Amino acid sequence: MPRARALSNHARTVLAALLDAGAGWSHGYELCRLAGVKSGTLYPLLIRLEAQGHLEAEWQQPAEGGRPPRHAYRLTKTGVQLARDNPPDSKVAARRGLREVPT
Repeated sequence: MPRARALSNHARTVLAALLDAGAGWSHGYELCRLAGVKSGTLYPLLIRLEAQGHLEAEWQQPAEGGRPPRHAYRLTKTGVQLARDNPPDSKVAARRGLREVPT
């Protein structure tokens, strides 16, 4: 049986940023900025959430030539539920400009 761990506040903040994006795709740089986490924290978290089925990811080709493809992320149905069940600390959410998660 897998061990259930409480989500870190970084994970909660990233989930809230993805929840704010709705059905749209978010890129890593944008998530780093919105959630206030460094890339060394963000990408392992995104990989873990994708492996658990809470995120879907895809490579997107740039609109402008000469730029590399970008990895984009959005929440799955289980990810939306996980984000709603685990909102970030209200002070962190307010500092990051994230909306309150409706319960």
